[in-house]
Amino acid sequence: MTVEADPETFRRILGHYPTGVCAITAMQADGTAAAMIVGSFTSVSLAPPLVAFFPDKASSSWPKIEACGGFCVNVLADDQESLCRTLASKDPAKFDSVPHHLSSRGAPVLDGALAWIDCSLHAVHEAGDHYIAIGEVHGLDIHHPGAPLLFHKGSYGKVASML
Repeated sequence: MTVEADPETFRRILGHYPTGVCAITAMQADGTAAAMIVGSFTSVSLAPPLVAFFPDKASSSWPKIEACGGFCVNVLADDQESLCRTLASKDPAKFDSVPHHLSSRGAPVLDGALAWIDCSLHAVHEAGDHYIAIGEVHGLDIHHPGAPLLFHKGSYGKVASML
């Protein structure tokens, strides 16, 4: 049986593929942090080291991050669902109570994130109703060991123990 790829069906079917959850952060020229949540993060190239994520064209946070010329990808831990929901909100003060420190390039690194990847904005391409934002990696590290926050079938979840 073939199903038409209307937006609702497309989202429902692709929701069967679990994704990790990342917070993309940047520091604006006025010293205000900007953040958005994405489930579409990937490595692109080893030489040079490039990563990508796919912001929605309707995002109110993406223009703020794009204008910064760089960003930090924060891989969220499985105990950071509340933080994820906070940073996904439209609240202009959503970052005010978020514990973080700054990378050497000035982007917010979230305390408690599993890992962080500090990037300059390398390129942006249009792709349907989204953009492909490519970042050149300048610094990265594991913040602490643990398991990632996952998104699957419209809900947040955790990796089940493989042992």
